[in-house]
Amino acid sequence: MSPPERDSALLAALPRLPRDHDGPVFAEPWQAEVFALVVALHARGVFSWDAWTHALGAELARDPDDDGSRYYVHWLAALEGLLASQGLAEPGTLEALRRAWADAYRSTPHGQPVITPKSV
Repeated sequence: MSPPERDSALLAALPRLPRDHDGPVFAEPWQAEVFALVVALHARGVFSWDAWTHALGAELARDPDDDGSRYYVHWLAALEGLLASQGLAEPGTLEALRRAWADAYRSTPHGQPVITPKSV
């Protein structure tokens, strides 16, 4: 299977993925980043695509009323859960990163890049 065919098959396994005729669409930069992170981790063999689709499916099932606006919130939660279940990220570490990010974006002037402390 060629790379474009493989990519098309992987995306077909994600029927609720926000997309247009060119592929996935993102309302905010962080959505594209978390999407790319999942694809890169899968490509490096960190988890199988089946494991990913099961994790994402379980996360989406928790919010059946989602109109699609929270899709990437679920994507991120599924990634965090999958990494934690594989022992690759501890829930406490993820929570500390989440708090550091929230503190950083609240204190960052509008239009400036958000930078989290390196000590997290």
